[in-house]
Amino acid sequence: MESLTSNLTEEKRNQLCGLLGNVDLTLLYKASVYGYQASAFHQRCDRQGPTLLVAYNSSGYIFGGYTSVDYAQSGQYVTDEDTFLFSFQGKIPVCIKINTGHNARYDDAGGPSFGQQLYFCYNNQATMYNQGGSAFTFSSATMNGNDNQLSECEVYKVEQSSQISTEEKPWRNVLWRAKRKEELMEMIRNHKPLMASVSQIRILMIGPVGAGKSSFFNSINSIFMGRMTSKAMSGSAGTSLTTQFRTYPVKDGREGKLLPFVLCDTMGLEEQSGAGLDIEDISSILQGHVPDRYKFNPMAPFQGDEQKASRPASLQEKIHCVVYVIDATKISLMSDKLQEKLASIRRKVNSLGIAQIVLMTKVDEACPLVEKNLQNLYASFYIKSKVQEVSSRLGVPVSCVLPVKNYSQELELELNCDVLLLTALQQMLNFAEDYLDDKVTFDREGAK
Repeated sequence: MESLTSNLTEEKRNQLCGLLGNVDLTLLYKASVYGYQASAFHQRCDRQGPTLLVAYNSSGYIFGGYTSVDYAQSGQYVTDEDTFLFSFQGKIPVCIKINTGHNARYDDAGGPSFGQQLYFCYNNQATMYNQGGSAFTFSSATMNGNDNQLSECEVYKVEQSSQISTEEKPWRNVLWRAKRKEELMEMIRNHKPLMASVSQIRILMIGPVGAGKSSFFNSINSIFMGRMTSKAMSGSAGTSLTTQFRTYPVKDGREGKLLPFVLCDTMGLEEQSGAGLDIEDISSILQGHVPDRYKFNPMAPFQGDEQKASRPASLQEKIHCVVYVIDATKISLMSDKLQEKLASIRRKVNSLGIAQIVLMTKVDEACPLVEKNLQNLYASFYIKSKVQEVSSRLGVPVSCVLPVKNYSQELELELNCDVLLLTALQQMLNFAEDYLDDKVTFDREGAK
């Protein structure tokens, strides 16, 4: 059998394997060797089990898709919830999952296809055809630079590796146990802020529209209520559903006492000026001047009561920890304008010495391996690369980036979700204490 040479670099191969778990890739088909004809593809790839297609174009884009269901020329529609498309955008592959309720492909004698939408080796030519269907949501400009001419097309057989991968050793340790959940809940219940003048830690959530700020509050509230709740408006609208500044205390159960923290929700950030949350508004919030339920005006920053604004807010009214909420599926797509907006906010927060954390949401949507089992989170090479990318883009240490999955469509609480969410909340309280400790030290030295 002729020996095939893969066009994939070792780095890109490892990153693609990171989306799939501990797997081996074996090159079955290379169009430049066997031809772009559908018959050549099927001769090499039919009934080979799960496969990964990797395409290249002359514009330098690398993209493709995965299917867990054999090619068999059955003439049937194929359902495959594990199928996904990917595109390398920069150094990191972006994973695009199939939309709910759609078929993964039509299993015919033609070239490889995904979702009756994307056809490779179309009409036996070195080309890709995008029919523009709705099984996958993506932009052709970001997928392949609108260049449908293929310079190469490879198909790999995907098999579970017989060797233990070094990435199987978690890069962070988490105890996925009910006992750990109870320990975290007890620590949070019993948390006492360092300063007697502060009864509750105030945590400000900042992030782009749809990243999951409101969903994080709903998720934390659900855990302590013992059932799903939806107190804060959340969803997937193109513009922010949150139009007011909201402060959300959380009760320890329906009749329980208030817990020692308040989650503060804001209007979502948008890249264009005159839309979304204004940076001046954030400054007013940080310094404790904006009241609960104040309605934001994207065209004009907050104008508080002059008498109140003239006096410094108490430490109790100020923000003690800022949490940037970032969607893991959109990190590589973050615009320069939005990145600069976040950098401006970080400079302001830094100047006030306030603690900062990044909450990376939707990890299950970003990585199929994690979607299968949330406990794979810290064994995922792909998620690790996303954490590193967030760290680099926002200028925060890797240790300050916390991946989580908010509750969105679940009807019941799930232990793994709870452990991640509570771990993140506990870290926010710890960071806020560092800020308060610094304030105590500063006040003592200032009094000398």
